[in-house]
Parts: sequence; C-alpha cells; structure tokens
Amino acid sequence: MKIDSNTIQTDNKLPLVEEFFSLQGEGYHTGKAAYFIRIGGCDVGCSWCDSRYSWNQNLHPMVETKTIIENVLKSGTDSVVVTGGEPLMWNLDFLCSELKKRNISTFIETSGAYPLSGEWDWICLSPKKNSPPVNDICGIADELKVIIQDKSDYEWAEKYRDLVSTECRLFLQPEWSRFAINVSDIVEYIKKNPYWRISLQSHKYMHIP
Repeated sequence: MKIDSNTIQTDNKLPLVEEFFSLQGEGYHTGKAAYFIRIGGCDVGCSWCDSRYSWNQNLHPMVETKTIIENVLKSGTDSVVVTGGEPLMWNLDFLCSELKKRNISTFIETSGAYPLSGEWDWICLSPKKNSPPVNDICGIADELKVIIQDKSDYEWAEKYRDLVSTECRLFLQPEWSRFAINVSDIVEYIKKNPYWRISLQSHKYMHIP
C-alpha cells in the first residue's frame, strides 16, 4: 500500500543516505558535474538494485533540508541530482524551492511509483515492473531509462515509450551484473530500433561515486 508522500515529510527533514559532488555516470547527462543527494526509503524492491543500502529509511539520519542545501552551496555546483532509494516517497517541494532560489538546476531520478513533488529541470523516469509509475509523470518525463535484465524488459521498454512524449530521450541500460550477457543484444535491438540509445554506467568504469 502506497503512503501519501505529503504525509511522511517531517519538519523539512530528509533521510540522507549520502551526498557527494561527482559526475553523472549514466543517461542523457553522462559526464556532467552535479551534486548528488541520495534519499533513503524504497519499497519498489528491484532484485538487481545496486543501492539496497538505501531501502530502509530508518537506517539513515533525518537531516535538516537547510543543512543539505548549505552543503550543496559549499560544493560550488550549479546542478543537483536527487536519487534514492525512491526519492518521491518524500515531499521535495521545499528542497527544490530553496535550490531554485539559488539558481541551482534540479534533476531527479525516479521510478515514478509515487506522486511527483518538487520543481524539476529534468525528470529521468526509470519505470519498474514491481511498482509501475502513477499519475501523469510519463507525459512530463524528459528522459526514459529502462534497465534491461532479460529479454522481457524490451516489451516493458516499448510500453513506456508509447506513454512518454515525443521529446522524451529514450535509453536502454544493461543491468550491471548481466552486462556481458545483455550488451550485445541491446546493441542489436537499438540497431533495429534506432529511436533508443544505450546508457552505460560510466561512473562504475571510472571507479567514482
């Protein structure tokens, strides 16, 4: 049962898993410098998730959003990526409004399993079969990134390609633990369906966060 994201915000605090200044490693903005904010809590439960440590929000400290914003400003970045876990479990209106006041661009990576909050310059939607997107996020997503674990995921990808706008950028990303198995199939699929592009997790090759 989904929790209303507006009911679990606590005094403008967020369960902070980690925050760091690095380069975006995957998708449309690969290579761009950004400050990453990873928020705890996720009930989507992907079997191949590489950030399971973020799932249990109770394992991570509730940090004042103002403190997080101060750390963003200290980094000197002009862009913030909010990720998880599933960040939309939390109301992100205050975080985004404060960042926008300071001319910081806001990016989110989400499964779309919870209602959208916050003001975003870029929405990367990565829909998961365990808990599909809700409401109308498909129509406003800037980027669709589908993780390919097995051949059934191509059908899932095409389902959501039909739901996003024609301006949405389309990416297929091999699940990391099955990269060697899947990458050649993804290459062949994209050659036949060139509206897709491949997304590689370049930060893992570079050994950076």
